[in-house]
Parts: sequence; structure tokens; C-alpha cells
Amino acid sequence: MTDYIAPLRDMQFILKELAGLDAVAGLPGCEEASEDLVSAVLEEAGKFAAGVLAPINWQGDVQGCRLNADGSVSTPDGWQEAYTKFAESGWIGLSLPVEYGGQGLPKLLSTAVWEMWFSTNMAFTMLPQLNVGQAEALQIAATEEQKATWLTKVVSGEWASTMNLTEPQAGSDLAATRCKAEPQADGSYRLSGQKIFISYGEHELTPNIVHLVLARLPDAPAGVKGLSLFIVPKYLLDAAGNPGEKNDVRCISIEHKMGIHGSPTCTMSYGDNGGAVGWLVGQPNRGLEVMFIMMNEARFGVGVQGVGLGERAYQYALAYARDRVQGRDAVTGESGKPIIYHPDVKRMLLSMRARVMAMRGLLYTAASWFDIAHHSTDKAAADKAKRYVDLLMPVAKGWCTEVGNDVCDDAIQVFGGMGFVEETGIAQFFRDARIITIYEGTTGIQGNDLVGRKILREKGETLRELITELRVSVAELQADEALAGIGSGLADSVDALESATDWILANGKERLADVLAGAVPFLYLLGTVVGGWQMGRAAQAARRRLAAGEGDAVYLNSLVDLASFYMATVAPQAQANARTVKDAGGALTAFAEAAF
Repeated sequence: MTDYIAPLRDMQFILKELAGLDAVAGLPGCEEASEDLVSAVLEEAGKFAAGVLAPINWQGDVQGCRLNADGSVSTPDGWQEAYTKFAESGWIGLSLPVEYGGQGLPKLLSTAVWEMWFSTNMAFTMLPQLNVGQAEALQIAATEEQKATWLTKVVSGEWASTMNLTEPQAGSDLAATRCKAEPQADGSYRLSGQKIFISYGEHELTPNIVHLVLARLPDAPAGVKGLSLFIVPKYLLDAAGNPGEKNDVRCISIEHKMGIHGSPTCTMSYGDNGGAVGWLVGQPNRGLEVMFIMMNEARFGVGVQGVGLGERAYQYALAYARDRVQGRDAVTGESGKPIIYHPDVKRMLLSMRARVMAMRGLLYTAASWFDIAHHSTDKAAADKAKRYVDLLMPVAKGWCTEVGNDVCDDAIQVFGGMGFVEETGIAQFFRDARIITIYEGTTGIQGNDLVGRKILREKGETLRELITELRVSVAELQADEALAGIGSGLADSVDALESATDWILANGKERLADVLAGAVPFLYLLGTVVGGWQMGRAAQAARRRLAAGEGDAVYLNSLVDLASFYMATVAPQAQANARTVKDAGGALTAFAEAAF
């Protein structure tokens, strides 16, 4: 096993140079995020990740969870102690409002912190992540009474949270939701139905679990426009506001999964004995709007899981490559050197590091857009940031999870045969990573969202605005002789993006099936380009620091070299994906289903 080392140097460089930490700290409500505070928080988070979460990750994978005869679910050894420390340390409320017990720090900082949690123990971290998403939804949609009752407990982590969307017959098609909610004379509701794939739907880590459940009222219209959202606690509250009588909700099974074994994925049954008591959140039949707040938070968080798992896999592979001695140097014939000197192993490692840095740059920059959209008093700046977040959310989720999978896969290849052996530990990260391209909306769903809702619906306006900004970065890179090659690589990628965008806009109405056939390749295309954009910006920032005589010259030069490597090896995929976007649809739609 390889000890986790928080990549604080990379994180701090991206926070300051790419994501604009200083500018975010200048926003109203973000003033406490000084450079010193940020450094202290990152350092403490790194210690917690390495000292508390990483040591129990392996045993969580081996032990898994257990559904007991009484309906309770047992989590792995160490989970209770780790969760108690996590909640008591205030990590859940890091970016949540002060008035509900949070610390009110920027999302930009919390994103870097959550990356460390996901790197070291994703199965565990899925639990507090749900609290953050639920807190965001309740903050916006709950009544003042509901906030006073539930929100402070969720922010503190005293009570756990879940998100209940999926049903056995519906899968990702929420329009097929059947769970029912019957209104009662006292203003509450009685819910009945089943939900599947509910992360941490049942456990004993907290004295109560606050379920957010999508269900239909008796007079609800069909489809997603007929869904309402309800708070359904595991235990009803007594007169003092403490957990009392057990609600009519239970876990009837837990899934036996490929990975994330330490996270109980539950099938939940509501209303087996008269109806589970719940309370409406927000307006009737508009529950999906509220749930999307939580879902968007989760989708961004899953993107962070991609970079977190990729970072951890890279650390494992790098440590192994430095230690493993095998074969002869292909050029000199020299033996006795570690495999990191073999060109193909070095290629894999550099490719892993470059893609992790590109993902991190994109996600941290997107986190700063969240902060600007939420806090800026400059209406134009806030609007632009919100539009960029909306446009690139499918990329943050879809591209970063797919790339995170690929990086974990490459790590196994670096290990060779030993990567296929569970005792080395690297296989767990690959197994854990496999789910992230699926939950919170598969990559196909993200691609359709990107093309259908984010581009065709607004006629590509925000994407064209982004392309204009990308062209500015191209010009800046090409103006620096040392970065001109990086600029040319980015220019080719942006050309491919613009060409594919033009094709989608020209054919989206008459040939929608052909366009949607290329939705995922277009998502890959856009991710590759904006990842390259971040790498180019990193190279520019490194050059500025070098010119000013600031920082470690070896490290800063390595960032320029890494950006060059990205442009040489990753960026050319943009042209291939652009061609796929334009050419694959016709061949796909022409292929008869009967021919399969």
C-alpha cells in the first residue's frame, strides 16, 4: 500500500493562478478566505485524509456492509469513529452558511478539500457529501420552520442525509416514478413505494437519517412535471425535536457491488405499514426543480471524485514505478533500473499526471465560477459565471469521471500483472471509479444534456462566448515564443470544437438523432479542449512566476513541459472526436436494429 500525500503544491498553484483565489476572497461573504487560512485548512485536511480516512479505506473494501435481521445495516470497522471525528471537526459545513452552523468559506476551497476525501476513501466520503447537497436544496426551498428543524442538524452532520430518486421500474427515467404521497389533515403526507440505489439509505452512524424523496401527489400530472419532494426522516421527532418513533421506512436489501463496498447502497421501502410520514419541500409538483439543486451539487462532486481517484491512482503507480526494477533500458541496454525509465511507463505516468492536472484546473475554476455567481455584486460577472457553470456541468461530471476511470485503468497497466492482484491495492481504485460514470446521470445522459439543453436550446450562445475566450488564450500563448507550440495545439483543438459546434447547430433541428449519436463524443471534445485551456493557462502562470524569480524553477518548468505533453498526446483527440460528432450519426442511424 502507498501512503497518501496531499498534492498541496499543485492544489495551491491552481487555486491561486487558475481559479483566482485572491479574487474570490474579495467577494462579499468570502473575505475570510485569506491565503494563510486556505493553506492552514488544506494542510489540516491533508492530515485528516492521510491519517484518518486512508487507513480504513482498504478494510472498508474488504469488509463491506451487512444487512442485519432487524433491518439495520452495519458499516465497516472504523467508519463510526471516522464519521464522528469528521462531523465534530466541522468539515461538512465548510462551505455552508454560517447561520445554519456552517463556516461559510468559498466553494473553491471546499472543492480542494473534498478532493482529498475522495482520494483517500470515496466510499466513506459519499455519506457527508450527501449532507452538503441536501443542505443546499433545503437552504433554497425549505420553509423557515423546516430549516430550523432539519437544516442545522444536516449541516453539523449530527443527522445524515440521502437523495431518493430512482425506482426499480424507472431507472434514470424519473417520468416513470410511481412513489405516492397522500395528503393528511395535519399538513403532513403519507408516502408509499420503493426506491433503489440509495447511498447510505440505512446505517447506524447517526441517530437519524433525513431522506429527501420524490413522489407523486394524487392529482399530479404525468411525467416529471408531476413530481413533488418530501422530507421523510428515519425517526419521527418528539416534542423536544429529538428522534423518537420509527417512521414507516425500511431498508429491504443492500447491493453487492463491484466497488465502493464500504458504502451501503440500499433498496428502501416506504409505507409498508400505513405510510411513511413526510413533509412537502417547496411547491407541489415542482420537486424535481429542488432536487436538481442537490443533483447538480452531486454531479459536480462526482466530477471531483474523478480527479480524486485519478490522483490517488497516479500516486500508487508513480511509487511502484520508482521502486520496481525490471528489464533493460531499450536504448543503452543497461539493467538494474526502475521501470519509470522505460519510455512507455514514463508515457503512462505523464499522461496520468497531465490529465489529473487538467481535470483539477477545470473543476477548481468551475468552483470559482460557483462562488462568483453566488456572491458577486457585479451582475454581468455573476451571470457569466452562472452560464459557464451551467454549460460545463455535464463536462465536469461526464468528462472528469471518464478520464478518472481511464487514469485508474492506466495505473493498473503500470503495475503490470501485479495490478490485477488485489493485495497491491490499486485494483480497488479502479473498481471504485467505475461507478462514477454511471450514478448522478450516465455519460450518455450528460452528453444529451450538453447538446440538447445547453447548446441547442440557447442556440450555442454561451458556448460561442467561451470559444471567444479560448481564442484569446490561444493568442496569448502564441505571443510567447516559449509557449507558441502549446498555443498552436490549443488552436487546433478550438478549431475542432468550433467546427463541431457549427455542425450541431446546423443539424440539430432536422437531424436530431444524428446529432445525439455524437453527443458523448462532443462531450469528450469539449472536455479535452477546456482541459487543454487550463493546461495552457498553467503554463502561462508558471512562466510568469519564473520571470519574477518566484517559486521552484524545476517545478514551474515541469508545468510548462506537462502542458506541452498534453497538447502532444491528449489534445489531438479533439480532432478525432469532432470528426466522430459529424460522421458517426449517419452510420449509426442507418444501422438496422434487427442486424444486431
